[in-house]
Amino acid sequence: MKRIFIPTLIVTLALFLASCSGTAAPASTTSSNSDAYVSPNLDVSYENALPARLQLTLGSLKLAETDTPITSDQAKTMLPLWQALQNMTRTGNSAQAEVNALLAQIESAFTPEQLTAIREMKLTSADLQAWASANGVTMGSGGGPGSGQGGGGGMSPEARATKQAAEGVTSGSGGNGVSTAMLNALISYLEGLAQ
Repeated sequence: MKRIFIPTLIVTLALFLASCSGTAAPASTTSSNSDAYVSPNLDVSYENALPARLQLTLGSLKLAETDTPITSDQAKTMLPLWQALQNMTRTGNSAQAEVNALLAQIESAFTPEQLTAIREMKLTSADLQAWASANGVTMGSGGGPGSGQGGGGGMSPEARATKQAAEGVTSGSGGNGVSTAMLNALISYLEGLAQ
């Protein structure tokens, strides 16, 4: 009897511990959830819409072509925030909640008119491709990192390009993609305005 009781107890205890250990979700990182930020001001529901994070980045650059460009004072406020986002993106191990909080701070530095202008731009993957082309950034075709499961198989070329850009994937990029190039361009632009 004692020989049956001990193995049964061990198996029961092991099953109990196994069932308890699988309840916590792992922390999200920027590399796996780069488009998880939800903006209270930007629309991502239209066809081929860029994620809010990329709308803020590209929209910031495109505001220079509008009646509501980023001012010098705004640039001084935004610059350290965008630089912090750049550092988080480089390390790739920041919790998504931290990234979202930073993006919310960045978004709060815009005027309502600027956010309206960005929203009305209705930025899509085609706008992202146009920016990349104009700035000499080659976007991947889905055959490099990020292809395969969840990397864009079965997606339209525009949707795949948007997904890759959001994840920082371009052909031969080694993890530094069009989103990184765009963020670098924005930081340089803000540095110029902040002086």
